[in-house]
Amino acid sequence: MINNMTGKTALVTGSGSGIGRSIAIAFGEQGANVIVSDISEKNANETVDIIKKSGGNAFFIECDVSVKDDVQELIIGIEKEFGTLDYACNNAGIHNPEPEYLPDADEDTWDRIISVNLKGVFLCMKYETQLMLKQRSGAIVNISSLSGLLAESGCYAYTASKHGILGLTKTAAYDIAGSGIRINAVCPGAVLTPGLAAAPEKFRQELREKTPVGRLGKPEEVASAVLWLCSDLAGYVTGTGIVIDGGVSTV
Repeated sequence: MINNMTGKTALVTGSGSGIGRSIAIAFGEQGANVIVSDISEKNANETVDIIKKSGGNAFFIECDVSVKDDVQELIIGIEKEFGTLDYACNNAGIHNPEPEYLPDADEDTWDRIISVNLKGVFLCMKYETQLMLKQRSGAIVNISSLSGLLAESGCYAYTASKHGILGLTKTAAYDIAGSGIRINAVCPGAVLTPGLAAAPEKFRQELREKTPVGRLGKPEEVASAVLWLCSDLAGYVTGTGIVIDGGVSTV
């Protein structure tokens, strides 16, 4: 066990599937009360059921992180039900539907991705910290990407949003340091989520060949990093972004 999370409260946005689901399950395995938040009630309830069948506690609260009122109501609901918010992982995000050529890039796609990925993290941190400041403690982990460090060809909005998340993380961590709240990020590379599993095998093989360790990442490996950053073991860590990419960014 990373540290005693029994009875603590953990929020994971976008936890209806993929990396977010793995993070929510990991918190549940550590004994935390897990708030599973997503725009898909069906997917979120599947995550809740998985956690409960393993003996954990989980609860679904629907939220579109790009909508201020949704995020505010999410945090109000957590405070009303549990009183505190100990851990928050801002994972909700969307990707470019397909690569674009800059002169032809779609403005609506840009607005939607920036609204969910970047504004969503900003809104979540804004209201999460309001609650955490009352208790003078808490840990927040934002999900960026390897695309927050490197260019992802044709994916302008996604790349900009993930770079922006790192900037938000560093600024917020610096400004709130000394309050008992730590804010960090993780930057996953190619991780075998259901979305990537559905892609053509040729594409997955190309990703494996570009990865020095020779394989794709596992959602559980990202979840382990998130839990470590939230734990007391990372008590002196704030304002950083941990890269989880199998060595891709080393070359």
